[in-house]
Amino acid sequence: MHVARINHVTDTNPNAPHEQVSGILPGSNCVPSSALLTDMYELTMLQAALMDGTAHRQCAFEVFTRRLPNERRYGVLAGTARVLEAVNNFRFTDDQVDRMDFLNKETKDFLRNYRFSGRIDGYREGELYFPQSPLMTVRGSFAECVILETVILSILNADSAVASAAARMVTAAEGRPLIEMGSRRTHEYSAVSAARAAYLAGFTATSNMEASQRYGVPASGTAAHAWTLLHTNPDGTTNEEAAFRSQVEALGAGTTLLVDTYDIAKGVETAVKVAGPDLGAVRIDSGDLGVLTRQVRKQLDELGAKNTKIVVSSDMDEFSIAALRSEPVDAFGVGTSVVTGSGAPTAGLVYKLVEVDGVPVAKRSRGKASVGGAKAAVRVTRASGTAVEEISYPIDSSAPDTGNLRAVQLTIPLMRDGNTVEGLNTLEQSRNHLAQQLVTLPWEGLALTRDEPALTVRHVS
Repeated sequence: MHVARINHVTDTNPNAPHEQVSGILPGSNCVPSSALLTDMYELTMLQAALMDGTAHRQCAFEVFTRRLPNERRYGVLAGTARVLEAVNNFRFTDDQVDRMDFLNKETKDFLRNYRFSGRIDGYREGELYFPQSPLMTVRGSFAECVILETVILSILNADSAVASAAARMVTAAEGRPLIEMGSRRTHEYSAVSAARAAYLAGFTATSNMEASQRYGVPASGTAAHAWTLLHTNPDGTTNEEAAFRSQVEALGAGTTLLVDTYDIAKGVETAVKVAGPDLGAVRIDSGDLGVLTRQVRKQLDELGAKNTKIVVSSDMDEFSIAALRSEPVDAFGVGTSVVTGSGAPTAGLVYKLVEVDGVPVAKRSRGKASVGGAKAAVRVTRASGTAVEEISYPIDSSAPDTGNLRAVQLTIPLMRDGNTVEGLNTLEQSRNHLAQQLVTLPWEGLALTRDEPALTVRHVS
């Protein structure tokens, strides 16, 4: 996976107490350490475990969810590749450790030499999941596993929230392209990972250039309303034609012209006048999109621009996309909703200790109970390919007999001895995998309405 270089600037004051380079791994060509992407209590637990001798007990931690947000029918696992990268870069620099005044020398020495040396198994990126699906199992000593909790959950919760929402939008769009354009509605680095997760879920492009360079997501974009407003005449009168003409001269007739800055009907007329019948597309970003797209389609056809496409944006989500399915919309631009998980900004995943020295352990808290033991899982399908249920079972045991039904292995090796397993799916392969898995759901499982999960997870001990 290509990782874009990040330029780090140090304070020009030689007496400055905090240099920005403190998080760069030595000899790593500017690869940032992920070790401080953690919570303080992970480190205080580590210190206590080193002091009482439990730090080196062999443990298994599991990532799963107890429920799907907003009563959705399924979740989409995203961020697995980013987790593996973060684990590889989870190394403390001397500067980072020196500043941890709340830790004793033994703990600091442990952190200076920290390298994850355990095993990680889990679902493929782009896999569907349900409550109690054992999405990722991290095995090793308590000390080396516990401090990975925060970074693993922060990546998987954010990316899976975006991918789960985006997959619903892809279903609602029924094959029409979706462009992710939400960078201005989230944290600057969240925008990059959100664009990747949306592409994984089936979006066709992103407006975010960092995501395009870092992950190879196709980039898309032409102009905003500011471009049209820029071409206002010195006397204050509008000059939409000048803006369109300049854009066409720069980008060609195949560009997309934004026609709703002033009057949409006039904007469409001017767009075809300037670009001709080979105009690529017009974009509408406001108003009653159902009514407007019908009017614009009729107008474009009458002007001879029968191949000019209509792109709509303006606070799209899966429900507004579904409402426009019968309208002459050729593509959707989605911003705020997709990068914020469309009302569910976190996937609700947790990271729980489930095994200590081979003995299953589990919480019994009301509403937060867990199933003990490290687990693997299979998905059971009919001959037609339609999924029936998931079955989890002890990770080092054979998969259960499913009779005449087909069992599809969900759990695969991801890391061995602290090294990422070779041959894992690329982003493009994960994207294709998800598309294939969505069609295995029972038809009601793709509904946008609130209901029970499309599949249940049954544990066989």
